[in-house]
Amino acid sequence: MRIRTAIFAVYVVASALGLAAVTGLVLRDVRLRYVESMRRTLGDTAAYMAVFVSPADPAEAWTNKLAAMPKQTDLLRVFACDREGRVLFDSAGRDEGQVYRWNMFGGGPWASENYSQPNVAVVEGELRVVARVMSGEQHVGWVGLGRPLAAVEEGVRAARWRLVLYIGTIAAGMVVLGWWIATRLTHSLEKLTVYVRGVKDGRKSAPPKSRAREIAELGAAFEELRDTLEGRQHVERYTQALAHEVKAPLAAIRGAAELMDETMPAEQRTKFLANIRNESARIQRIIERLLELSSLEARKQLQQTVKLTGSRVATEATDIVRPSAIAKSVSLTVSLEDEVEFLGDAVLMREALVNLLQNATEFAPVGGSVLLTVRRESQQVCFQVEDDGPGVPDYALSRVFERFYSLPRPGTDKKSTGLGLALVREIAHLHAGEIRLENRSTGGARATFRIALV
Repeated sequence: MRIRTAIFAVYVVASALGLAAVTGLVLRDVRLRYVESMRRTLGDTAAYMAVFVSPADPAEAWTNKLAAMPKQTDLLRVFACDREGRVLFDSAGRDEGQVYRWNMFGGGPWASENYSQPNVAVVEGELRVVARVMSGEQHVGWVGLGRPLAAVEEGVRAARWRLVLYIGTIAAGMVVLGWWIATRLTHSLEKLTVYVRGVKDGRKSAPPKSRAREIAELGAAFEELRDTLEGRQHVERYTQALAHEVKAPLAAIRGAAELMDETMPAEQRTKFLANIRNESARIQRIIERLLELSSLEARKQLQQTVKLTGSRVATEATDIVRPSAIAKSVSLTVSLEDEVEFLGDAVLMREALVNLLQNATEFAPVGGSVLLTVRRESQQVCFQVEDDGPGVPDYALSRVFERFYSLPRPGTDKKSTGLGLALVREIAHLHAGEIRLENRSTGGARATFRIALV
């Protein structure tokens, strides 16, 4: 399970449990609020009616005033009792003569939030509220109101459905917010994974920036680990490579020098001197390329960039390679499909294209052709070098970018230093690009060098 899904699932379950508990409490409390509101209204009305019917003297039949009032028994029942609770008047004509027991304690949770109201009771689904009727300072009876609790059920139901709708909307918003939070939390981890894989593949990349302190510290730790490991591997790799590559030229120089100590014809001496010079030059080229490659690999980013155009870089590179192409009777052509502007290091870009063009020229047959195409692809500029040579053997396609791996040139069986394509790959990585080498279906090889426009 992805960590994003796990975080989201835990968030949803916890939120669902919390919302369910809150929803249950709120929905239960809706009825209490409605009943309490009705109790207060009935209490105020009963108090008013108690004042309205108060007799001038104890002998007056004060219940007659109640009988004269309009009757709405389906919504509200009015009743009056003597001091002992005997019903003297009932607007519904239902309980006259019965005795209501006072004090009416025990309204319970269905009646009021205050469970000890002395003038409130719920009897047979009816909420009853009474008020004292006074004659002067003498208590002569009770006047009360009764309303069926069923009268509030419709309002309670509607209120509950509204609450469910509101809570459902909030829950949906919380789910969306939860997914966004989970995505944000794991986005930095995903970028960190991309960074580590880029390090594994040899790409130049910086650790992702994050506002989360832990993620930022983890990225910094990976970068420190990378620098440490690369430093050790760098020394080991280049020491071994230099020793391996210089071993053969040094042996040739030593052998030639030893033979020259003996008396030999001038013609042979000249031949051996030329061999020493050639091997010395080869060692120098290897060392210079190694230093150049080492410098590129040590860079974290481009140090100086300028605005370049595809036509300018292509023209400069072909001008450098053209003399060797002419010497081999190879046609060197530039096809500018799009005029593209981009930011880059002019020296490195020219060197990358020169390496690709030199490789293509060396592998092209005498009288062959090399084509450099420049075009724009989405947010990248693409330089494509094609030749009509023998192509790259299948076994070598996966190794051509390795340091010191080189194939013999057609007709001479000579090999290069094997560092040219490794240099091109490092230059591509510094420009946030890539380099690919493949065989053409019509014969020959195709090198595709892409870099980002910005």
